[in-house]
Amino acid sequence: MQAYIPDIAIVITTYKRQELLRGLLQSIRELEVGPAAIVVVDNEKSSETEAIAAQFSVERYVAMENNTGGAGGFSRGVAEAYQMGHKWFWLMDDDVAVLPNAIEELAKWTLKTDTDLANGIPISQTVGAFQPARRNYDSSFFYWQYKFSTKFGMQNPLASAKHVQSQPSTPINCLCFEGGLVHRRAVEEAGLPDARFFIYADDTIYGYVLSQYTKMLFINDYTLIRTRTMQTMRVGSARKLTPASDMSRYYIMRNRGYMANYLKLYRQYNPLFFKLGTAYTLAKELVRLFVSGSTADKRSSLRELRRGMRDSRAIKHDAQWHPYSKVCSLPHTEA
Repeated sequence: MQAYIPDIAIVITTYKRQELLRGLLQSIRELEVGPAAIVVVDNEKSSETEAIAAQFSVERYVAMENNTGGAGGFSRGVAEAYQMGHKWFWLMDDDVAVLPNAIEELAKWTLKTDTDLANGIPISQTVGAFQPARRNYDSSFFYWQYKFSTKFGMQNPLASAKHVQSQPSTPINCLCFEGGLVHRRAVEEAGLPDARFFIYADDTIYGYVLSQYTKMLFINDYTLIRTRTMQTMRVGSARKLTPASDMSRYYIMRNRGYMANYLKLYRQYNPLFFKLGTAYTLAKELVRLFVSGSTADKRSSLRELRRGMRDSRAIKHDAQWHPYSKVCSLPHTEA
């Protein structure tokens, strides 16, 4: 009897980080059990990146005409993998490496989903998305806020790291594009990731949208390790604040407009508590700017925060707003 191997397409978004991409692709090609395909979305449209993709025999390389951010890159990458006909889409940035036996670890979980679907169980009654555990570059547990608070419109900073480390799996309602694994049936229901986010909270909200159509689990099996070190300021025993650019400050605040609209779509929007969530988010950015030792031009950074809040309000009150599933349809699949 042939061993079960899930039909996984790895979707990678990259931008001006060729050496990190090279390391990731090397780790994938060294797997004893590899993916069915690799899709690389290059937001730089670089000849060097294209050459690296060719060196590692990437099944589909996509050169974007413009930088669409992580949101646009993963939206296009999922569309490509979907069009290729694969069942599972494993999403990852270029600053990770795949650990040995990663596919076998995922297979322990995807088998039940594939079996359920083959037996006619709808995607709403099985697990259509997984978030496997990751390691920091020093091999320690990488903490990720795995609960999205619909009341405040933010990931819950109090979600227990010890809890997910002590359980084989934990129900979640958000996703991270650093290792999130999604079944094509779930994508058919939720649509593509919303490219309009550009960066920040795009994966959180895509996971939230997916959670409306399927079950989701954080699984306590390590499949990735981060390969890029970052300056951080520790907040508590597990949580950290990383530096931010003015561009990210703008999108952190602006994208709350999209968050609000998705919460309205699924009737989970609470104006008062969402404002409190916005105030908390702004306070966190001010701490990051003034307390974490940032060398940014403080006036410029404050202008970007204000601009993001202004544009967020415009998006939130846009009567013509539609979810991305109605803005951009899934592609036709190959015969």
